Amino acid sequence: MLNTNNWNIILASQSPRRKQLLEQLGYTFTQKSKDTDESFSKEIPLREVAEHLSVKKAAAFAEEIKHRDLIIASDTIVLIDNEILNKPNTNQETFAMLAKLSGKQHEVITGVCLKSKAKEMSFSVSTTVFFEELKKEEINYYIEKYKPFDKAGAYGIQEWIGLIGVSKIEGSFYNVMGFPTKEVYEAIERF
Repeated sequence: MLNTNNWNIILASQSPRRKQLLEQLGYTFTQKSKDTDESFSKEIPLREVAEHLSVKKAAAFAEEIKHRDLIIASDTIVLIDNEILNKPNTNQETFAMLAKLSGKQHEVITGVCLKSKAKEMSFSVSTTVFFEELKKEEINYYIEKYKPFDKAGAYGIQEWIGLIGVSKIEGSFYNVMGFPTKEVYEAIERF
């Protein structure tokens, strides 16, 4: 059933959430990441940025991929009002992002790239997330308690802010966590 005998899977990410989700899928793998330039041309449509960046992250391993290695790289973006919200650096940036998301819907897009010595496959998955109006006190509490500086769009849906603020999603919950598990599983099995 699981395509584990064929591949030495390498998760090209230090994300604890991606690690947890890939483990829950039942795969044995190692985790390794490389610093990758995450800039992109303004010519790339915003909805294609996450997939583009996942391909760049996988390409960083091109020189060292061995015969049975399978690199799995991914990148997640939050898109609202034709703007990408990256990971925040300060409390002020975090507050501004969450205030922007408050009372609105946005898209979470995760790009995934599977790469071996001979083959490459990439795709992206989009989920629409609807946020209730958030009070300033709620935003400040979340920032203080959870410090979401490692998350695109300044939030984790699985954390407190998701429990009290997300009214509805259309698409994969796990995609919003940063790893579209169903699609990743299907891709590994097909690869």
